[in-house]
Amino acid sequence: MASLKEIRTRITSVKSTRQITSAMKMVSAAKLRQAQDAIILMRPYASKLQEILVNLTASLDEEQDNVYGNVREVNKALLILISSNKGLCGGFNANVSKKAIELISTEYKELYDKDKIDIMAIGKKAADLLIGKGYKPTENQHDLLDNLAYNIVKSLAKRIMVSYKTGIYDEVKIIYNQFKNAAVQELVVEQYLPVVSTAVEDEEQKDSCCNYILEPSKEQIIKDLIPKSLKIQLYKAFLDSVASEHGARMTAMHKATDNATDLIRELQLDYNRERQASITNEILEIVGGAEALKK
Repeated sequence: MASLKEIRTRITSVKSTRQITSAMKMVSAAKLRQAQDAIILMRPYASKLQEILVNLTASLDEEQDNVYGNVREVNKALLILISSNKGLCGGFNANVSKKAIELISTEYKELYDKDKIDIMAIGKKAADLLIGKGYKPTENQHDLLDNLAYNIVKSLAKRIMVSYKTGIYDEVKIIYNQFKNAAVQELVVEQYLPVVSTAVEDEEQKDSCCNYILEPSKEQIIKDLIPKSLKIQLYKAFLDSVASEHGARMTAMHKATDNATDLIRELQLDYNRERQASITNEILEIVGGAEALKK
C-alpha cells in the first residue's frame, strides 16, 4: 500500500491535470462554435453548387467538354490527408492515417509498389503517424491550418487541378473527418478528381433536371463552374475537418476530466482508508505500551 505522502502527491497531480483538461475543453468548445457556424453556412451553398454542376454535366454529349471529368486509367494517384497540427483529440488523426494506409495496402497496392502514389499531408499529426509506419508523405502543407482562409485553399485547389489536367495525376482522393456534431465525426474518403456526374438515361428526366435558363452558354458556364465547385469542395473539406477536430478534442477533454474526477475520488478513499489504518495502528501501539507499563 502506498504511503499517505505518496497518495497526497498523486491527488495533487491528478487535480492539476483535471484543471488543464477542463480548461482545454472550454477552449475547444469556444472554437467549435465558430468552426461549426462556418461549416453550417458553407454546406447549403456547396451542396446547391454541386447539384447544379451534376445536372449540367449529366447533359454533356462529349467528354472533352469537361476536362476535369475524363475518367482514365489510373497510372498515378494523389491522396490528400487532412488532419490537425495538434493532438489530444482522441482518434481524430489516427483514423485518417489508418484509412490512408488501408487504401494504399488494398486499392492502391500495385501503384504503391511502383512508387506511383503521392501523399499530401495537411496536418502534422497524420504525417507523423504515417512516417512512424514507414510511409513518407510526398508533400506537407501544415501551415494551411494555422491561418485557414478560402484564398489559400483556392491556390492549392488550382495547383491540384493543373496537376490532374496535365496528366500528372489520374485520380485524386481526399481523406478527412466530416463534421456531424460535437460528439460524432465521420471519416470520409471523397473522390476529388475526376468529377463523376450522375448519368441520366431517360431523355425526359434529362431535360427536366437540367431545366435552367443559361447565359451565355451551358458550355461556358460549366467551364467556369467546375473549377469553382472544386475549390469550394476542397475548402468545405477543410472546414469539416477543423470543426471535427475541435469537436473531437472537446469530447476527449470532457472524458479526461471525468476520468480525473473519478480517479481523485478513488485516491481520496484510499487516502482515508490508509489514514484510518495508520491511526488504528497508533492507538494499538499506545494501548499496548500502556498495558506493558502496568505489568
